[in-house]
Amino acid sequence: MAILTASAAGAASAAPIEGHWANPKESVVVNVAPCGNAYCGTVIRASTKAQDDAEEGGTDRLIGTRLMNGFTADGRGGYRGRIFQPKRNMHAGGTIRMLGPNQMVVKGCAFAGMLCRDQNWHRVR
Repeated sequence: MAILTASAAGAASAAPIEGHWANPKESVVVNVAPCGNAYCGTVIRASTKAQDDAEEGGTDRLIGTRLMNGFTADGRGGYRGRIFQPKRNMHAGGTIRMLGPNQMVVKGCAFAGMLCRDQNWHRVR
């Protein structure tokens, strides 16, 4: 899976992914912000259960962990990068596609795209 490079300013013009985003259960909130020439999402809030699940998976400290890394514009209005799933201590290729200004689909695929999972995340700020 190729990752196209773009400047953070170029990525911002594709879709506004910067901000605070919560997963469907609101057990995790990430801050998506520029990191170099890409966007990254770092956990800023997490429920006790999410923290316990991450610890069981091998991630000692969920808050401060980068779940989304190196996301750049894909040229089709979305983004490509890497996803980290702390519960399974696994990195995978990922995509972000905006459904509107306050909703995005985050998709991660492991094992050469054979195992994929997506979630609708919503903006909390």
